[in-house]
Amino acid sequence: MEYNLIVILGPTASGKTRLAVRLAGELGSEIISADSRQVYRGMSIGTGKDLSEYVVNGVSVSYHLIDIVEPGYEFNVFEYQRRFFECFLEISGRGILPIMVGGSGLYIESVLKGYRMLEVPENVSLRKELEMEDMEALGERLLELNPAVHNTTDLKDRKRLVRAIEIAQYSRDHDSEEMPIPQIEPLVIGVRLERGILRRRITERLRKRLDDGMVEEVERLLSLGISREKLDFLGLEYRYIGLYLQGRLSYDEMFQKLNTRIHQFAKRQETWFRRMERQGIMIHWIDNADFDTLRELVGKLI
Repeated sequence: MEYNLIVILGPTASGKTRLAVRLAGELGSEIISADSRQVYRGMSIGTGKDLSEYVVNGVSVSYHLIDIVEPGYEFNVFEYQRRFFECFLEISGRGILPIMVGGSGLYIESVLKGYRMLEVPENVSLRKELEMEDMEALGERLLELNPAVHNTTDLKDRKRLVRAIEIAQYSRDHDSEEMPIPQIEPLVIGVRLERGILRRRITERLRKRLDDGMVEEVERLLSLGISREKLDFLGLEYRYIGLYLQGRLSYDEMFQKLNTRIHQFAKRQETWFRRMERQGIMIHWIDNADFDTLRELVGKLI
């Protein structure tokens, strides 16, 4: 197969970004991030951007879809897909093979499966009508409109739930032009680590991020006017540090709960990737983030 995209995916703390950047350096490629939180500016430590990694042997590797919107902005999978294809076409048009790297399964799937999504305007009258509904009623309404909901997070946050209903109703009532989707022929590579190694790396990385000033990063976001409710949906680190700053958790409690939740999140990522395989996406797995194995695989298939 003539591949036009390399995808490197894996759970948090698996070392996938370092592998992808090193490979990009050797191939003269560019990185397109597939991380739902690294799109936000001012959130470097909690989202693990580690931009220093994007330098190989003193040469910077270009990256895309990182630091592109403010934390208060409502970024979503529709916008990610649109921006990804713009980057993909621009990079490919220069004769460069792009490398997608990340762990946000929904974002990756939106590209690999070519989700057909519409750009939906705000419906003021519908939003006013939905103000009277409780969360349970809103959830039922969404599932009636769209039984195959991609993102169950929409069912847990009122604002996202209302927006999901708005999109589902618009999609049902309109035959709008869909965004053209380029042909993607992906070589998908997964990074996996032994459970004990991954758990240790997650805990060590959390300690390092706290030492590097992650609490101060959250304080800075709050000082810029980011609400505590918004923090809850910027990721686990921001949610639990927010609770610590409110005095609702001690520092030790915050660390233990956050560490546990990140381990659980990594397991959910792995479950998502296994589901992708069951649904027909071939993933070539490499163990222990071994770069020589990655280089050999890519050299054999591309």
